[in-house]
Amino acid sequence: MTKLYTPVTIGPIALTHRVVQAPLTRLRSEQPGDIPGNLMATHYGQRASKGGLQIAEATTVSIHGRGYLGAPGIYSADQVTGWRKVTKAVHAKGGKIFLQLWHVGRQSHVEMTGGVPPVAPSVMPFEQVVVTSDGWVPVSPHRALALSEIPAIVEEFRSGAQRAKDAGFDGVEIHGANGYLIDQFLQDGSNTRTDIYGGPIENRARLLLEVVEAAASVWGGDRVGVRLGPSGTWASMSDSDPDATFGYVAEQLNRFGLAYLHIVEPRIVGAEAPVEGKPPVAAAQIRAIFNGPIIAAGGFDRDGAQRIVDSGDADLVAFGRHFSSNPDLPERLRRDLPLAPYDRDTFWGGDHRGYTDFPAFEEQAELA
Repeated sequence: MTKLYTPVTIGPIALTHRVVQAPLTRLRSEQPGDIPGNLMATHYGQRASKGGLQIAEATTVSIHGRGYLGAPGIYSADQVTGWRKVTKAVHAKGGKIFLQLWHVGRQSHVEMTGGVPPVAPSVMPFEQVVVTSDGWVPVSPHRALALSEIPAIVEEFRSGAQRAKDAGFDGVEIHGANGYLIDQFLQDGSNTRTDIYGGPIENRARLLLEVVEAAASVWGGDRVGVRLGPSGTWASMSDSDPDATFGYVAEQLNRFGLAYLHIVEPRIVGAEAPVEGKPPVAAAQIRAIFNGPIIAAGGFDRDGAQRIVDSGDADLVAFGRHFSSNPDLPERLRRDLPLAPYDRDTFWGGDHRGYTDFPAFEEQAELA
C-alpha cells in the first residue's frame, strides 16, 4: 500500500494525504490592483480537499517585485480582502493553504515595476520574456541592488507574511527557485557581488536566510516553507557547484524547524515527466541533509509520485498541470481514475475557460 494517500504532518498541520496543489501562475487576478477575486476563490475552492494542502500561486510582495500582469499581490489592503475569499473557500472544504511569497527580481519590465528598472544582485546579460498589457515582451534592463536597499526587500517579505496571516492563510512559502530574486542571489551565475551578499555561498544565501527569519518572526518557523530549484537553469540560471550551494542552504534551513522544503526536480523542457531513465535526484540529495518534511515537484505522474514517497526521498508530491484540469486530483489518483487532459492554451491569463470549468470525475460521469 503506497504512503501517498496516508496522513502526514507539516509543522503543526495534520494532513490526510500527501498530494499537494503546486503554486501555479495563472494570471487571473482582477485589474487594476492585482486583487484576487471571486474567480480565483472558485478555482482554489474547487481544488480543496479535506486535509489536503494547496500552495497558492506566486504572489508579489511589492510593486517593484511584479513581473507578470495578472499575477496577484500581497502588498495592499484590497489584496488581503481578496485573498480572504480564497482562504474561506478552501477552509470551507476542510483544506489547508499556504501563500507563496515572490519577488521576480530581474525578470520584469518597467511597465510592471512602476517605471523603475527591475533589480537583481548583479547586472548580467540574460534573455527572458514577461507579461505586460502588450502581452509577452522582453524584460527591461535591470540594475544591481545597493547594499543599503536590501533590508527593505527583507521587510517587504515580512510585511507580505503578515498580510498573508491577516488574509487567513495557514502558512507561507518563500519562493527561492525558478530564477527569481532569491534564486538570483543564491546562484553564482547570476550573483557576482563582492559585498556580504556575494562571493562564497555563506554570503549568497544570506538574503534567503534573512527572508526566512523575517517570515518566521510572523508565523513561527513551523508554518514557513521554502521552495528551491537545485537543478534549475530556466531564465539563464547557473551555478558552478550546485550540490555545494544547495546542500549548504538545506543545512542552514534546519535551524528554523520549517514546515517543509519544496524541491523542484529536474525535467526536460516541455516533457510531462522526469527524464526517462533518470529518476528524480534533487529530493534524494537534500533528504540526506534536511531534517524536515520534503515536497517534491517536477512533472510527476501517479506512479512516479507513489515511488518517490514510498522510497522516503520525499514526504509529499506537488502536482501542477494535472491539478489545473482535475479539481479532484487527489481522489482520482487514489482511485486510479482517468485524468482529464489539461489545456495549455489557457494556462496564463483569460477567464473561467480552462480555469474553473473542469468538472470533478463524478460530475463528468453524470454529464456523460
